Amino acid sequence: MTRRFGVFAAIAALALSLFTTPSAQAHDLPATIPLPNGFMPEGIEIGGHTAYLGSRADGSLYRINLLNGKGEFFSKGPGSASLGMKLDDRGRLFVSGAASGQARIVDARTGAVIKTYQLTTAASTFINDVILTEDAAWFTDTRSPVLYKLPLDRHGSLPAQSVTVPLTGTGLPTASFGNGIVTSPDGKSLLVVADGKLLKVNPKTGATTVADLGGEVLTNGDGLLRQGSTLYVVQNRLNTVAKFALDRTGSSGKLLKKATDPRFDVPTTVAPFAGRLYLPNARFSSPQTPDTTFDVIAIPRF
Repeated sequence: MTRRFGVFAAIAALALSLFTTPSAQAHDLPATIPLPNGFMPEGIEIGGHTAYLGSRADGSLYRINLLNGKGEFFSKGPGSASLGMKLDDRGRLFVSGAASGQARIVDARTGAVIKTYQLTTAASTFINDVILTEDAAWFTDTRSPVLYKLPLDRHGSLPAQSVTVPLTGTGLPTASFGNGIVTSPDGKSLLVVADGKLLKVNPKTGATTVADLGGEVLTNGDGLLRQGSTLYVVQNRLNTVAKFALDRTGSSGKLLKKATDPRFDVPTTVAPFAGRLYLPNARFSSPQTPDTTFDVIAIPRF
């Protein structure tokens, strides 16, 4: 299983490489991009030169042109939070719905809601993040040891309903069950950060083991980004991004480096573009009011 990369995203990236200079890609793009006051960001996804973000305030979706930093609202929220999101090759955003227990599929061009799934009706739920594979969208739940699956056929058709996959195995977390999620380098497993651990999940059975990170604890582990065998882990309240080298199966990893930035103010997750890593500042330690300022920070990929 491998993550789907959008056709239009690839075309946009090619166009960018053809019509901008290398120095523009690496150095001339905005490094700090303001968001609307009170937006309360959490997740970020990038396709082509467009970044998509969701609001924890009301679930509205916002997009930014990373070439000039200009942004706009393009999809009105349902009144509940929008967290992690992923873009597929059909221009659809799969959006995690937090305490609503829902997942939404949104047209990234028009902002129209294509379909909404009630993944769970449990009183305590927090649909946190999502990853796309060749045959499914997978959602994590911070408050329950499960993954929610939306099976996709080879044409990308959406299913009638979701499937719940319980996580089983020894060493499972007891406090926080699932936050960021990616695939393993070999594409056969899902990797989930939860309660300071990196979990390796068999998507067919839910059988779960704890990856060996050489004693490293992923305190405040939040969003994940995997590129090849490199795994980036955002540790939100630590204002840190940790970089690991994974083995092929995702069973073990070695810490390579940690990075921070004075502009970090509780970043939650990360997405790549033009040799940079883009992270939204959730500012969890600050008052979350309609007047609170928020932004997206870009740092060099390390």
